[in-house]
Amino acid sequence: MTARTQPSRTELLDQLASELLEATTSLTPIPPLRDQLDGMDVTDAYYVQTAQLEHHVSAGRVLAGRKVGLTSLAMQQQLGVDSPDFGFFFEDMVHYDGARIAASGFIQPKVEPEFGFVLKSRLKGPGVTLEQAAAAIGAVYPAIEIIDSRIMDWDITLVDTIADNASCGAIAVGTTPLAIDPADPVGLLDVECSLVIDGHVTGTGTGADVMGHPIAPLAWLANVLGEQGVALEAGQLVLPGSFTKAEPVSAGSTAVADFGPLGSLTIHFTD
Repeated sequence: MTARTQPSRTELLDQLASELLEATTSLTPIPPLRDQLDGMDVTDAYYVQTAQLEHHVSAGRVLAGRKVGLTSLAMQQQLGVDSPDFGFFFEDMVHYDGARIAASGFIQPKVEPEFGFVLKSRLKGPGVTLEQAAAAIGAVYPAIEIIDSRIMDWDITLVDTIADNASCGAIAVGTTPLAIDPADPVGLLDVECSLVIDGHVTGTGTGADVMGHPIAPLAWLANVLGEQGVALEAGQLVLPGSFTKAEPVSAGSTAVADFGPLGSLTIHFTD
C-alpha cells in the first residue's frame, strides 16, 4: 500500500491563498490562518498575499497602488501588533470624494483617515531615503482606507493581516490635492487630521503619528519592495497609514477625513 503524500508547505500556502480569494468573493470569513498552518511566519504571509496579487493581475485587474498599514501606535495597539505591513489595491477598488459605497460589499468594514501620495516619479529601493521618497511625491490628497478582514471577527495577528492583503477593502481619495507642498517633508509632521463619523469626531492625529513621519512608510515600502525587485511606479497612489485608530461603519454611515483648512474627503455608505 502506497503511503499518502503530505502536501508541501508551498501547497498549503497556495491553499490558504485560495481560501482568501474565495472569502473575498463570497464575503464569508474564514478562521485565522495562524491556526491552519503551524509556525506561519511573515515570509509565509507575504507569499500568500503575493499569490492573490498574481491571481488578480492575471485576471486583468490593474494595480493602482499600495497601502502601508499598522504605522501608527493607535493601530498597532488596536490590533495587538508591533510592526507595519503593506498590501495592494486595484483601480476598481478606488472611490472618490462624495462616493456612495455599498456597505454590503464588505464583511466587517472600518475606516481610517490617511494621506494619499500620488507619485510623480519611479521609486525603487533598497537604499531609498526619506528625502528621496519626498522628492518622488507629486501631490498629497486626502484619503480614507476602508479596511476589511476576511478573517472571522477581526481575530488577527500580524501574519493573518499580511496574508489577507493587509486587511485592505477599498480606497477613497480626494479629487483636489491638499494645500501641502510635498517637497517640504517637515511641514507634513504638524498636519492634523480628524476622522468624523456621522458628524462626531472619533479621533484626531498628526503626521508625526504615522510612523514618526508620514513619508517614512513610503521609504520603508520602497525599500522592502526593492529587495523583491519591485518598484513603485509614477502615477501610483500610496497610502502611508492612518492618523487614528480605525472605526467601524455600516449602511447609512458617513465618514469624513477632515484636514481642516487644508481640505477634506467625504464618503457615504449605503445598503
